[in-house]
Amino acid sequence: MKIRPKRLQKGDMIGIVSPASPSEEANLQRSLKFLEQLGLQWKFGKHVYDKDGYLAGTDDDRRKDLEDMFADPTIKGIICARGGYGTARFTDQLDLQLIAENPKIFWGYSDITFLHTAIGLYSNIVTFHGPMLASCVGKDTFHELSGKMFQQLFEPMELHYTEDISPLTTVSGGVAEGELVGGNLSLLVSTLGTKFELETSGKLLLIEDIGEEPYRVDGLLNQLRMAGKLADVAGIVIGDFANTEPKKQTAPVSLDALFDHYLGDLGKPVVKGFKIGHCEPHFAVPLGVQAQLDANQKTLTILPGVD
Repeated sequence: MKIRPKRLQKGDMIGIVSPASPSEEANLQRSLKFLEQLGLQWKFGKHVYDKDGYLAGTDDDRRKDLEDMFADPTIKGIICARGGYGTARFTDQLDLQLIAENPKIFWGYSDITFLHTAIGLYSNIVTFHGPMLASCVGKDTFHELSGKMFQQLFEPMELHYTEDISPLTTVSGGVAEGELVGGNLSLLVSTLGTKFELETSGKLLLIEDIGEEPYRVDGLLNQLRMAGKLADVAGIVIGDFANTEPKKQTAPVSLDALFDHYLGDLGKPVVKGFKIGHCEPHFAVPLGVQAQLDANQKTLTILPGVD
C-alpha cells in the first residue's frame, strides 16, 4: 500500500518545477491565476526558467530544484510546469529516500512518467498524472473539467470515469482490480532494463502518448509484450493517443488494429477512449492507488489519492 500524501488546504504553498524541457514564460505566468483561484500560493524552483538546449537547465539543477521542493517543509505540493524531455537523465541521481521521508503531492504527466514510476517504486508514495501549468493550464484550450480535477488534491474523493465524459470502447471484456500504474507509453518502455523498470504484475496499466505514428506504437507495444509486461497485467486503461496520424506510410495500420492485436487476446479487461493524456479535457488520476476497471460496463473507478 503506497503512502497517500496529505491533502492541500487553502493558503498552502505549491512548488513549481521544470524537470524536463523549458517552459514558455507567458503560459506559465498565465497559469498562476488558476492557482490563485484554487486559493494556493506558489514558489518557483530556482531554475524553472533556465534553458539548456531542449532542457530546462542542467541535469543537476533540475534535479536539485525537485529535491529542494520535497525537502522544504513550507511546500505542500509540487506541480510540474511542463514535460518534454529530460527527467530520465537525472533520475538515477535523484534522492528517492529524501522523497520517501517527505511525502507530498507531486503532479505532472508525459515525460514526468519516468519520475512517477521511480517515485512509486522507491519512495512508495502516490503521485498524480495530470495537466501541467505552462503546457496545459496556461493555454486558452484548458478545459473546465481539467480544472475541476485539481479538487481531488483538497479532499479525498473517489473518481468515477464513465461514458458521460467521453465515448469508450471495450477491446476485451471483464472486470479487474489493481493498483493503477503507468502513463506515457514511450517513457514506460524506456524504463525497461533499468532499475526503474515498470512493474505491471497484478496492476491496472494506463497508457497514453502523443506524436507517435502507428508503426512506432506497434514497436512500443511489442517491446512491452516481449518484456512480459502485458501478460501479467490485471487490465489496461488506454488513454489518449494524440497526433498519431502516419506521415509517409502508403498503407498505414490503425491504432485500433494495433490495440486489438496486442491487447485484445490477453484475456484481461481492456478499454480505450479515456481522456487521459495530451488532450482536453484531461482527466487527472492518482497513480499507486487501487482502482477497478469494468470493461463490460465501461467504467473506471479510482480510490482517493490524498489523505
